[in-house]
This record gives sequence, C-alpha cells and structure tokens, in this order.
Amino acid sequence: MLKCMIIDDEPLAVKLLLNHTAQTTDIKAVAHFHNPIEGIQALEEFKPDFILLDVQMPELSGIQFAKIVQGKYPVILTTAYEQYALEGYQLDVVDYLVKPISLERFQQAISKIQQRLLGTTKASSPIGSNALQAYIFVKSGYKTVRIDLDNILYLEGLSDYVRIQTTSEAILTLDTMKHLLQELPNERFIRVHKSYIIALDKIDFIERNRIMIDEKLIPISATYQEVFWKRIKPTS
Repeated sequence: MLKCMIIDDEPLAVKLLLNHTAQTTDIKAVAHFHNPIEGIQALEEFKPDFILLDVQMPELSGIQFAKIVQGKYPVILTTAYEQYALEGYQLDVVDYLVKPISLERFQQAISKIQQRLLGTTKASSPIGSNALQAYIFVKSGYKTVRIDLDNILYLEGLSDYVRIQTTSEAILTLDTMKHLLQELPNERFIRVHKSYIIALDKIDFIERNRIMIDEKLIPISATYQEVFWKRIKPTS
C-alpha cells in the first residue's frame, strides 16, 4: 500500500483527489493540506511515498515545493494550466495532471507511481493503466464511438469541436482538446500545437518544426517545441 500526501489550496480539488484515491487500489491518502508550508513541515511525520501537488498556491508554489523535495519524494503535479508542464518535466515529476482530473486519468498517473516505486502497473480500472489502455470512447452526434488508440493518427481542434483522424476515417466530437489529452496515455500522445495532438508512433518524419503524419503536415508551435524535442530525443 503506497501512502500519498495531497497538497492543494482549493478544498474542492482536495475533495476530488481524496475521492479518486479512495477508488484506486493499493494507495492511501495519509494526509492532506491546503497550506504548502504545513505540508513540508509534515513530511517527516507522515513519510508519504509520493505527493499529489498543486502548482499555483500562495506562499510557496508547487514548482518551488517540488524543487525542495526533488529526489526524495516523487511528485504528481496538478494544475488548471498546461504551461507549467515543461517545468514539471525538467523536475522529473512522475506525471502532470490538468484539472478537472478524471478518475481514469488519475489512475494512469498512479500506475506510473506504482511502476516507479514497485515495478508494477496495478490499477482498479481496466483502462487505468497506460500499459493496458487500448481505446477511448467519444461522443459523436447521437452515438458513443469506440476508437482504438492504435488507429489514431492525430487530433485537430476546429472551433467548437475536435476532429479525430484515424487510419480509416475522421470522427468529429464536441469534446475539448484539453479533456481528450487527459484521456489519452501520454507515453503515446503529445500536444504539439494549440490545435493538434499527435500519436508519436505515427510520425513519418519531422522537418523545420513540422511533423508529417500520413501526408498531413502538422506544425509544432513555439509553446510546445522544447517539450516535444525532449520527448522524442533524436540522435545526432
């Protein structure tokens, strides 16, 4: 049983994380704090195996907190803002969850913690582990459509809806890019532009910050370039 500490200045966010924790096997929330200073002071008392940590907090930000405990306590960052993802990766956080956090996406992050600390990928949900997740369901018109992850090429944000391009068809959904990114396993998918999420294993080639996937050129915006190149780690 892994012990976690939750630190978030928003009571509703803490309540949601406590509920998600209660529904996930082999982890237990041993303490939660709204004040990050109190959280740091309580680390030695509760000795958590990992920390669920909000980014934007008064007195001490989650990024500052993570720097203090770096190397001693694994961290999962939680925030409403995607722009902090790069700093999180530089700090070697285990995962980065964008609010609102679904149970499935939460359990994917817990699976990573379990894999790092225990060498396992347990989760209470059949799609709670990135290693096991094989598909997602999306609403398209009056239907709920199953889409196999292996068939997704890229997602394109188009005003009020998202176009999911697969190897065989394009599926339109009124979902958001932010929510869909949370539902997709981040080992396989990455956002490269405010309008594009791509499947890493479907890249044909990259040229001048443009990605070719199935004869479609997709731009890499300046906001996402550093994270993208760090993820793919090209050889020189």
